[in-house]
Amino acid sequence: MTGSSRPRLGKLPRPGRDGAAARPAPTGYAARRFTFADVLAGISVALVLVPQSLAYAALAGMPPERGLYAAALPLLIAAPLACSPYLQTGPVAVTCLLTFGALSSMATPGSDEYVALGLALALVVGVVRLAIGLLHAGVIAYLMSQPMLIGFIPAAAILIFASQLPAALGANAPAGDILHQAGWSLLHPGAWELASVLLAAGVLAAVFGGRRLHPLFPGVLVAAIAAIAYSKLSGYSGPIVGELAAGLPPVSLRLPWGDVPSLIVSGTIIAVVGYAEAGSIARAFAAQDRERWDSNREFVSQGAANVAAAFSGGFPVGGSFSRSSLNRMAGGHSRWSGAVTGVVVLLALLFAGALAPLPKAILGATVMAAVIPLIRPGRILRLWSPSRPGFAIAATTFVATLALSPHVEQGVLIGVGMAIAVHLWRELRIDTELWIEGDALHVKPRGVLWFGAAQALQDRILDELAAQRGAQRLVLHLDGLGRLDVTGAIALRAVFDEARRSEIVPELVGVQPRDRRLVERVVEASEPV
Repeated sequence: MTGSSRPRLGKLPRPGRDGAAARPAPTGYAARRFTFADVLAGISVALVLVPQSLAYAALAGMPPERGLYAAALPLLIAAPLACSPYLQTGPVAVTCLLTFGALSSMATPGSDEYVALGLALALVVGVVRLAIGLLHAGVIAYLMSQPMLIGFIPAAAILIFASQLPAALGANAPAGDILHQAGWSLLHPGAWELASVLLAAGVLAAVFGGRRLHPLFPGVLVAAIAAIAYSKLSGYSGPIVGELAAGLPPVSLRLPWGDVPSLIVSGTIIAVVGYAEAGSIARAFAAQDRERWDSNREFVSQGAANVAAAFSGGFPVGGSFSRSSLNRMAGGHSRWSGAVTGVVVLLALLFAGALAPLPKAILGATVMAAVIPLIRPGRILRLWSPSRPGFAIAATTFVATLALSPHVEQGVLIGVGMAIAVHLWRELRIDTELWIEGDALHVKPRGVLWFGAAQALQDRILDELAAQRGAQRLVLHLDGLGRLDVTGAIALRAVFDEARRSEIVPELVGVQPRDRRLVERVVEASEPV
């Protein structure tokens, strides 16, 4: 979509007869109509999504056809509910890694039990996102600590990259955790399969080299078609995708309902952390288009997509940064381009058997190509100078995520907990400016005076009064406070009472209008609370 075709901000509505604003005509994203450009963009994304979905299914520990199921009906359900016209839903790398971490200790990856747990996990993710959106709590998307995400995303990307190394190299690594298997594969070149290495290198060359030729070059699709042809014509003996169940997704309400409670914590983490990618790309595009973006509505669309995945044989899904960017560059104009993508994937399911000869090295390299841009640990180091606590949160989350793999959700919890602890530590401290003018001690606190910081401020003022024995007046400036709660007001009342007992005259200045009632009823009241 060119710059000249992007809609401008609508005019302010004219007042109606009763003085109220008249209902404005639909403008912006909501008014965009389905066009032929959406068809072309949706098809372009689907051509990339089909091989990608097989790769992401393997990353999530699912049979390959489950990736196609997760890329079909969820897109059709999300499209009419979405806010962003560009956001493309489906399997995404970080969500797949979180899914594997949540389920791998509960069942054998790829087994029927594991697949069933994936359905239940998708339902939990969907319900949580729906609840957030319907309760208009979408602001939670902005509450994810950026240092935590800066630490988690590159660590998750490293784990995803490492998990695909054995497949890309054709190495049969011994059983072990992700990093151990990747390390063994790198240190034993004798176990590499030359054909797999060449195929993986071809994918990376097609993806990154193709982008230099043109942003819309379908590198993954070209590499997949070439690999299938090579596999069939050369009698490739390496691991391949194998037989896929052709046909439409299996729609069913049969889920392991008894296991749902045990998935609530991991599902909630996936619902919030997995939304970060979708929210950031949708918000960025809205800012570029100068359009309003509704995080609550996007939560609803993403939640409905996950519920659809749960009942149509899929697993947890999210919004893809790369496919959404491709959709926008390909000319996608309305949210219906995502529905076109879903329809194309549904049609591809009817011919899924044609993907059977696809070498697994291609799938591994496809995932690696998708996460390489996310491996940016340098962002963690750049936090050192502006914010030591932020650096500590990011670095701790990074190390914890790697150390606790495949249970990366525990790394998220550690990062969130540390971010909350740092926030509370900061809020317990309140900056206080003190100076003497004549016989008056002036005190000006800055920040939020709440129950956690009230005692510290009270002690600071009383210590200063004890030190300034010549002070006859105490002038407390409240115009530097961002907020005052009742505990803070009671602490100020205690300071005033102590000052009066010491024959010091207290005085309040700069009381904010929002705090006036609380000050009158607590600090200046004739009787203490």
